[in-house]
Amino acid sequence: MDFNLKKLTSDAGVFFTRAVQFTEEKLGSAEKTELDAHLENLIARADCTKNWTEKIFRQTEVLLQPNPSARIEEFFYEKLDKKIPSRTTNGELLGQYMLDAAKDFGPGTPYGSTLITVGEYQSRLGGAEREFLQTSAINFLTPLRNFLEGDWRTISKERRLLENRRLDLDICKARVKKAKQAEAKAAAEQELRVAQTEFDRQAEVTRLLLEGISSTHVNHLRCLHEFVEAQATYYAQCHQYMQELQKELSSANSDTYPNSFASNANPSTSATCPSPVSSNILPGVSPPCLASTSTPGIAREPSGPLKIQDVQQPSTGHRKAKVLYDYDAHDTSELSLLADELITVYTVPGMDPDWLVGERGNQKGKVPVTYLELLS
Repeated sequence: MDFNLKKLTSDAGVFFTRAVQFTEEKLGSAEKTELDAHLENLIARADCTKNWTEKIFRQTEVLLQPNPSARIEEFFYEKLDKKIPSRTTNGELLGQYMLDAAKDFGPGTPYGSTLITVGEYQSRLGGAEREFLQTSAINFLTPLRNFLEGDWRTISKERRLLENRRLDLDICKARVKKAKQAEAKAAAEQELRVAQTEFDRQAEVTRLLLEGISSTHVNHLRCLHEFVEAQATYYAQCHQYMQELQKELSSANSDTYPNSFASNANPSTSATCPSPVSSNILPGVSPPCLASTSTPGIAREPSGPLKIQDVQQPSTGHRKAKVLYDYDAHDTSELSLLADELITVYTVPGMDPDWLVGERGNQKGKVPVTYLELLS
């Protein structure tokens, strides 16, 4: 008991002396032994490695497990050295819901059979995700965690010990300077030699540990390659599954609804949709597409719209029309329009019924009917 009490008192005295030395150094009233440049560079490199490894580790955890509650649960299982329970992925859960829904809707119905197909592929996607999570946790997260919880803790411990040895060395240097009598000075110099030896030895131990950071980088580089390979394999599997699913759905649709994608329009009819550009168009409202139908007797360019010179025949039905939307002419045969303006319109024999001839002063050209409100 007496020994322990003496040791406790001695430790308290050493701690107090070091605290005084540290405070005086911060205040600039005491000299501080500086580490050599190589050791300082190693320390800075180690701190940088630790900080970025920690950030990459935490963010990878978030990537692999976005749910913070699940991450906390996994953390406690690891600390208790217990096996983490198997967790259903979101894809597997969605697939199971689809399969259960298909049973209620009827597997023989188009919707039910499609739910079964999609549900099975969602389960496959979930399985691929599970494999990716497990592989990444083993090959990437675990090495980073081992560095932070193992090697770095050892380095931190030795660095604290080095700092204590430095403080002891500077305390001995101060005592040598303050010693007046020969005996006191001799004793102080002996303590200084011992402190210098312990400091040099601890500096060497710390240096060797810090130089091991290079090996840590090599190990983490290898783990990074494995993580990327796991990601590439996972995304390739997902892409393959989705392509197979699309093919199955396309095949099922063509068998169930053979005419669902067939057009009932005349082969000579093509859809054209003038592009409204006015800011006056009502939100959510866009003009309908127009059908441009080939009309016998009307000359057309092979890939262009009907030209205004091709319809210079006796006109009929002159009347006023209000423009509903802005319209930019696509070629010289058309007339550009401004919303809310009034123009004169009429038709000519053989002209596409979805278009009229519009006049504004000396300007004339085709205009789409859907952009107009005909006035009586």
